[in-house]
Parts: sequence; C-alpha cells; structure tokens
Amino acid sequence: MKSRNTLIRLKKFQVEEKRRKVAQIEAMIADFQRMGADLDREIVAEQERAGIHDPTHFAYPTYAKAATTRRENLKRSAGELAVQLEEAKIALHECLDDLKKVEQLDERDQGRDRAADDSHSDIDPLGTLPARGAVA
Repeated sequence: MKSRNTLIRLKKFQVEEKRRKVAQIEAMIADFQRMGADLDREIVAEQERAGIHDPTHFAYPTYAKAATTRRENLKRSAGELAVQLEEAKIALHECLDDLKKVEQLDERDQGRDRAADDSHSDIDPLGTLPARGAVA
C-alpha cells in the first residue's frame, strides 16, 4: 500500500507540473500577443508621424521597419508556442488519465481489504466462541 501511495503522490506531482507548464505557455502566448498589439500601435503612430505608410518607400521610418520585423518574430514565436501548448495539453491529459487509473486501482484494493477485514471480524481470535448463527 505504501508504494501505491507514493505512486499516487508522484502522479499528482506530475499532473501539477504539466498544469504549470500549460499555464506558463499560455501566459507566454498572451504576452507575445500583447507585445505584438503594442508594436502594431507603435508602427501606426510612427507611420502617422512620418506621413509615409508604404514600407517600400525610401523614406519609410527605420523604427517602423524594425518594429514590423519584431512583430513578425513575435507572431512566429507565438505560433510555435501554440504547437507546444497543444503538446503540453496532450501530455497533461495523459498524466491525468494515469493518475485516475492508479487512484482507481488503489480504491479497488482498499475495497478488497475492507471486505477481507469485515469477513475476518466474524471469527473469534481464540476460536473459543461459536460462529454467529451456528447452533451449539
């Protein structure tokens, strides 16, 4: 039983680790999206200041070009993180399934132990009393 309890604790720890990883990836994606939106606003503001909206124009603001490149990198990174997020969610679900199986095995074994204890409680430890319902 002790090894089963250790296994359950280990599985619960693994589930929490997977949950933390999923939450961390989700937070990173949200941060990247927020930073991308900020860059979008900065690009538009820079274009308005310069009065040039065409990135191919020779006088297009250098900051706007750099911000556009950074925004595209953030979008690409967020896309890669989305793939990692799906993988992390799959790993979390697998870990939850493993935990559920171990807990069900533990419950089944505990039920058997209780049933065995209940059946043995009718027996006189010294064997001096007749069994219940037995005629003397």
